[in-house]
Amino acid sequence: MSAAFHVEHATRASRIGTAAFAVATVLLAAAPAWGGRDDLRLLAEIYAYVALASLWNLLAGYAGLVSVGQQAYVGLGGYVLFASTIEAGLHPLLAVPIAGAVAAVVALPVAGLLFRLRGHYFAIGTWVVAEVFRLVASQISALGGGSGISLPAAIVTEMASSRQMREFLIYWLALALVVIVLAAIVLLLRSRYGLALTAIRDNELAARSNGVDVTRTKLAVYVLTAFGTAMVGALIFLQKLRISPDTAFSVNDWTAFVIFITVIGGIGRVEGPIIGTVVFFVLRQTLADLGSLYLLMLGAVAIAVMLFAPKGIWGFLAERFGWQLLPLERRLRFAPDARTT
Repeated sequence: MSAAFHVEHATRASRIGTAAFAVATVLLAAAPAWGGRDDLRLLAEIYAYVALASLWNLLAGYAGLVSVGQQAYVGLGGYVLFASTIEAGLHPLLAVPIAGAVAAVVALPVAGLLFRLRGHYFAIGTWVVAEVFRLVASQISALGGGSGISLPAAIVTEMASSRQMREFLIYWLALALVVIVLAAIVLLLRSRYGLALTAIRDNELAARSNGVDVTRTKLAVYVLTAFGTAMVGALIFLQKLRISPDTAFSVNDWTAFVIFITVIGGIGRVEGPIIGTVVFFVLRQTLADLGSLYLLMLGAVAIAVMLFAPKGIWGFLAERFGWQLLPLERRLRFAPDARTT
């Protein structure tokens, strides 16, 4: 008797999770039919944070590149959108992927500088780069300088003639963007690059010794996250219709909250940012009226999660119950074989 085996690409739990995710996407796509204007804006903001947190999770949780300067690409994406629509006359929706492409190109020389740094020096370096971007943006008088600028009415109406249809378009674009980001991350992690990232995360030295090109893999992830983050940033400020250096490159809004979301949800897990975003917005909606105590409560929640669930909420649930929302892991299933070898 010999033992035959096959590779199982998805578990029963991941199949159920994928089906639930598909159903939820369809229901959310129909939100304009059952939700009001405020509901659509809140959901679009939630999608933006899920996308930002998922991209930061890919960068820090898998590639080991802990950045505290991802606001650089959020702001860059917003400013590229405003520049390309106001100065170059591009359609606002077309400017969103253009912002991502520009950020990816900019990320290459930036990575050349940052990758010379290690550990906490890398993290500090990313924040310095973001501050440089903010200072540069404040000097561009054509885009309002330090006080910022609003999108002209002619550009706003170019998206759609009615305000309601513009709200619908931005909402659907935000939903499509977060679905694309999550799908791209899942496909990446299921590929051989995903195996390389897992090896780098677990032991970078061992990954190098097994032939993994660590620098090239990290560079690819850094450029990919810059591309996605800039697209999200462009969409955020397309919805806001106004941009300024302080709001575009806010470390609090676009990095601190994103790190909080990822840590409490579960760093190094695709489902973590989704769970973390839900928790964050529940806390924000219920505690926002407390003023400065709101931030203290967020800090207390983060400390409690790190003490009692170091791998995050989803990490705790996954280890305890074996849950998996999206199919990432491959498992070998052995079965007795009647043939004799």
